[in-house]
Amino acid sequence: MTPRERLQQALNHQQPDRPPIDLGSTPVTGCHFSIVHKLRGTLGLPTTDNRRVKVHEPYQMLGLVEPDLMQALGVDCIGLGMTRTMLGWKNENWRPWVSFDGTPCLVPQAFNTNVEPDGRLLQWPDGDRTCSPCAVMPAGGFYHDTIIRQPPIDDETLKVEDNLEEFGPVSDEDLKHLQRTADDLYRNTTYAIVGTFGGTAFGDIALVPAPFLKNPKGIRDIAEWYISTVARRDHVYEIFARQCEIGLKNLELIRQAVGDRVSAVFLTGTDFGTQNGPFISRDSYRDLFQPFHKRVNAWVHMHTKWKCFIHSCGSVVSLIEDFIESGFDILNPVQCSAAGMDPALLKEKFGSRIAFWGGAINTQQTLPFGTKQDVAQEARERIRIFGRDGGFVFNPVHNIQANTPIENVLELFRTACSASGGAVCAR
Repeated sequence: MTPRERLQQALNHQQPDRPPIDLGSTPVTGCHFSIVHKLRGTLGLPTTDNRRVKVHEPYQMLGLVEPDLMQALGVDCIGLGMTRTMLGWKNENWRPWVSFDGTPCLVPQAFNTNVEPDGRLLQWPDGDRTCSPCAVMPAGGFYHDTIIRQPPIDDETLKVEDNLEEFGPVSDEDLKHLQRTADDLYRNTTYAIVGTFGGTAFGDIALVPAPFLKNPKGIRDIAEWYISTVARRDHVYEIFARQCEIGLKNLELIRQAVGDRVSAVFLTGTDFGTQNGPFISRDSYRDLFQPFHKRVNAWVHMHTKWKCFIHSCGSVVSLIEDFIESGFDILNPVQCSAAGMDPALLKEKFGSRIAFWGGAINTQQTLPFGTKQDVAQEARERIRIFGRDGGFVFNPVHNIQANTPIENVLELFRTACSASGGAVCAR
């Protein structure tokens, strides 16, 4: 069974030979670059300077999982995305850099590598230092934090357009890139292609501050945005309505470029859950978000064979029925450690109607702090529960974090690959 066939069967709620595996196909299913570096070294893959790990998503410092590592770990899914990163620049003109913990890597030309006198590392949108910095990595840190650059808000002059700058028409450059890359991956590999096209994540708090914009206007402060979903509800609704129109037009152009070579599409990363429960009521979700989720998912299902992917961390068990009603086919990251997110309950209640992409291991506790035996036991149990009758893609709960023991990561993928009783990957 090819990786593409394996994912298709799983998402169709049929039983594949083993659960399909993902590592790195989306910005929420990847791995910190330092872990990718250690995986390559431990597995004996080339780690010379010209094969240093590329930091392809600088905001979370995710490392590119290249085909040789995918093969070694048994990964089935590969990502297809746009040409610019969360910080606005292109991944081009790679150059060497060494992180605070001493891990060598490659970063794009626009990535600032000069540390401030206080030890911080600042980044500028698209590398443009004529504007304010948009992100900061604390001294000794592993990731970037967004720098809020919101001008004072005057409700009398606040415009919907102020929060729409990032939702313009997809560029011809991006369309050509998507068409060329999708065609290459589909013709020359058997991987399942997962699209991340942007523009349809309504209210994603990682995107609201707009670190990719040089001079963001409108509501850009995180706390102010959450307040605005209630205090300025009609204003936010109009932003979503206009964003939705733009997003649907872009999806039509993207569909023309990539066709049905894509198996699944990551449509939204808006988080609705905390560790202990949702931070939005069902009524609020249905009022403010669901109308637009329904429109986007209905369009995708009407015009493509893509499966629709929603990412929402935390305890969202009370919203899953609404996600299904909205037309989502896939739920990620399936944070089983959050309140009410019991794997057996989720599978029993929702498993025939939505696929679980994630949930394979607790990345807050078991993977970083457990033993190899703990990791294997939890992963086997998740495969047993979620993998029954398909509907499961093996992936940790969100990205694998820095400082995770490499032997635990390898044990995780050995367990996944041996689920069918066949040969073990992760040599």
